[in-house]
Amino acid sequence: MPSFRVTMTVGALMPGVAPEQVQPRAEEAAREVAVLESSNVDVVRGEARLTVRFTVEDAELALQVARFVVSSTAEVVRVGHSTVTERDGGTWRRLG
Repeated sequence: MPSFRVTMTVGALMPGVAPEQVQPRAEEAAREVAVLESSNVDVVRGEARLTVRFTVEDAELALQVARFVVSSTAEVVRVGHSTVTERDGGTWRRLG
């Protein structure tokens, strides 16, 4: 099954939310609708980025999963830009 990932910039926490709640929320959302492979948080050029990697059958489903993960994550933290990529051999190819 193909591997995809959604990467989103994350900012301010919603009131009452602890930082350690953000990544698990994104993981739970992915698990609800796909097979979660991994997740991680990085800081790139001063921006926090949350990446969730998952598998589903095709790119159309991957875009739906990504929208769900982003909207679920946005309940606990401000989400800026997001991108969805598909593993293509040794590289990641952007979707949508």
